[in-house]
Amino acid sequence: MKVPVIVGLLALAAVLGVLLYTSNFTVYLGNDPTACNNCHVMDAVYEGWFHASHQPWAACNDCHTPHALIPKYFVKAVSGMNHVTMFTLGYIPEPLRAKESTRRIIQANCIRCHEEAVSAIADGQMDSGRYCFECHRDVAHGPRGISILPYQDKGRWSLQKP
Repeated sequence: MKVPVIVGLLALAAVLGVLLYTSNFTVYLGNDPTACNNCHVMDAVYEGWFHASHQPWAACNDCHTPHALIPKYFVKAVSGMNHVTMFTLGYIPEPLRAKESTRRIIQANCIRCHEEAVSAIADGQMDSGRYCFECHRDVAHGPRGISILPYQDKGRWSLQKP
């Protein structure tokens, strides 16, 4: 009875190991923005960030994940599973938008990095009921709908209508 269970667990471990190796899984554990751009539906988002004003100072994880170690990797795991599931099922929302939970994380990170400037606005009232990116929309990803590079994905998952 124990031998089949052990063989099954070893087979499962081997399959998971091969999947993790072939998917270059470890790149997603880091902070390299090109990892976010591995999925071609992110081309326009990555391109916008690459040419936007925050690019020299902030990468994807600096804005889109919490900075504490465990919450950061929890959010990365949940987001990654969501992305894999949506891509596998063929449901890619157009346009891509952050979920409410991600919006709260982005807001907290805006305030974390710009705390001094935010405290000087509106007598230090940081919680005005609005997100920073409602007014500063073009800061992180540049103007929407404008391609800076001469190429864009025109395939099935294109963000632009043909």
